[in-house]
Amino acid sequence: MENEQTMISVENVSMRFNLSKDKIMGLKEYVIKSLNRQIYFEEFWALKDVSFEVNRGEVFGVMGLNGAGKSTLLKIIARVYKPTLGAVSVRGELAPLLELGAGFDPEFSARDNIYMNGAMFGHPPKYMDEKYEEIIDFAELREFEDVAIKNYSSGMTARLGFAVATSVQPDVLIADEILGVGDYKFQAKCKERIFGMIGRGATVLLTSHNETQIKSMCSRAILLRKGEVACVGDAAEVCDVYKEA
Repeated sequence: MENEQTMISVENVSMRFNLSKDKIMGLKEYVIKSLNRQIYFEEFWALKDVSFEVNRGEVFGVMGLNGAGKSTLLKIIARVYKPTLGAVSVRGELAPLLELGAGFDPEFSARDNIYMNGAMFGHPPKYMDEKYEEIIDFAELREFEDVAIKNYSSGMTARLGFAVATSVQPDVLIADEILGVGDYKFQAKCKERIFGMIGRGATVLLTSHNETQIKSMCSRAILLRKGEVACVGDAAEVCDVYKEA
């Protein structure tokens, strides 16, 4: 990237999925049909020629109805998916908040999952020792820290996921519909933590169906319709177009 202020660059990105047209019952049937070349797919383009840039310290919104391609776009930027066409560049350390708690082992306690997730993010045990108390207190799970998370509610698991994922100060934070975590008090804590990251220089990519959140938190936004860019620009103006969708 030539511009030092550009933290995220998405250039002509398209993403194709092959959807099976057949109903396959089990692995054995899949293998047999695959060997006989009897599996037929239908191409589905989740994203089509999407381009935009996000600058350093900016909070950038991603809007669109269900199925518009928002989550696919964020997973490409987070390097979960590789785009079929186009290119994505991200500068600095990236912290994706895509599916909170998705990497947790339900048989393990909150304590064990905190250290396991830390290892997945490349953090040594000593670093997690320093962060543990902050994580467990932020998630408000002190009474349940040694309970297997299979006994947690979905809200408790999401709170733990948010606390672990935001225990570092990233250069780029990707947040997919995470401001609905927990009750209104915990949501306020989440916003406060994200604003704290922004104040320390983080760049944030945020998806939300909540127009008030996008208007209050984002300077600019992009609107996707059926995988294509409907508009990019001032967040309030994009929200107005979104309401007309």
